[in-house]
Amino acid sequence: MATIRMYGPIDSWGGFWGISTKDMGTVLDALPDTVTQIILRINSPGGEVFEGVSILNMLRAHKAKVTAVVDGLAASAASVIAAGCADTVMSPGTQMMIHSPLVYAYGNAVELRKTAAVLDGIESSLVEIYTAKAGEKDWAEMLADDTWLNAADAVSLGLADRIAVIPDAGETETLGTPESDDFDVEDSVETRPQSRLRAWVAALSPNLPRSTEPGETNRKENVMDFDAFKAGLRERLGVTDAAISDEQLLAAVDESLAEQVEPTPKATELPAGFTAIDETVLADLQANARAGAEARAEQESARRDGIVTAALRQGRIAAASKDAIRAQLDNDEAGTVAFLATLPENKAVPVAEIGHSDDGLSADQALIAQAGWADTEEVTR
Repeated sequence: MATIRMYGPIDSWGGFWGISTKDMGTVLDALPDTVTQIILRINSPGGEVFEGVSILNMLRAHKAKVTAVVDGLAASAASVIAAGCADTVMSPGTQMMIHSPLVYAYGNAVELRKTAAVLDGIESSLVEIYTAKAGEKDWAEMLADDTWLNAADAVSLGLADRIAVIPDAGETETLGTPESDDFDVEDSVETRPQSRLRAWVAALSPNLPRSTEPGETNRKENVMDFDAFKAGLRERLGVTDAAISDEQLLAAVDESLAEQVEPTPKATELPAGFTAIDETVLADLQANARAGAEARAEQESARRDGIVTAALRQGRIAAASKDAIRAQLDNDEAGTVAFLATLPENKAVPVAEIGHSDDGLSADQALIAQAGWADTEEVTR
C-alpha cells in the first residue's frame, strides 16, 4: 500500500504553484511494483479542469486500487478526482463542492459565443464523471448553483461512498509543497518568463487559485488567451501603449511594485500558495486601473466627436442633426456609422451653422446676404 497526499490547488505548473499531472506522474512512477492499493488524501480548492481530469485518468490507469479520502475540501476540479476514484471516503467534517466551469472572457460577440460553447462541452465531460459515480441527477442545476455538500450530503447524493476516518498506509508522499525548504519565490519569479505576472495577479486575490482551464494558471476556469491577459494588465497599470512588449510590461509591473514595497522580514510563514501584498500597493494599482478606464472613455468620446465632425464636413448631415447623431453613436456606434455611410456627400450647399442675425433676417435671407447676392438693406426691403 501507499499514501499520496494531494494538498493544494491543481495547476499545470506544479511545484510551488500547485499540483500538476507531471507531479502526480512522478510520484506514481516511483511506487514499488508491489503496491496494490493507494490511499489518495485530498484537501484542494480545485484548479485547472483538464489537469484534474488528466490526474484522475492517470490514477484510473494505475494497476493499484485507489481510495480517495477527502481530508478537508474537495472542490471544483478536485471533486472530479475524488468522485472519479473507485472508492470515495469523506472524513468527518469535510466538504465537497461542484460547479459549472467558469471563464474570464474577452472579445466580440462571436468569440464569446465560441467560449460559451467550449464551457458547455467541458461541463458535459464533468457530468459524465459525476454520473458514472452517482447516477442520473439534475447536474445542470446543481453545477449552476455552485453546490456545497457536507460529508453526509456527498454520500447521500452518491458522489462519496461512506464517511470514515482512514489512516495512512505504506509509503507516503505529499504533493502541493515546494521542492525544497530553501525555495525562494523571488528567485522563481526571476527565472520564469511570465511568473512575475502570475505572482502579481495571485497577490491581488485573497483566495487560492481555482482555474479549470488550460493555459493561464492561478486564475479560476480561464480559457482567455495571453493577449487578453496583457490587455487587462495594461488597463490596470494605466499603460496606453497597446504595442508594449512583454518585457516592457513586466518592467512596468516591477516598477509599480518597487516604488511601493520595501523588503521586510517575514513575521509569519505563509502557507504554500499564498502571497502577501501591502494595502497601499493594492490601492495604487486599483487607482491606476480607474485612471486607465477614464482615459479610454475620453479617447472614445473624442473619436466619436470626430465621426460627427467628418459627417458635417462631408455634407452628410446638417448641423441641426449633429447632437442627435452624437447621442446615437454612444448607443449604437456600428449601426450609426453604417447609416452615415448610406447618406450622400453634399459639399455644394453649406450645412454648418452660419450664425444668427440681429436685423430680423430669416435664415434664407441671411444665406442670400452672406453669398453676396444682395446687401442687408436690399434683402430686408
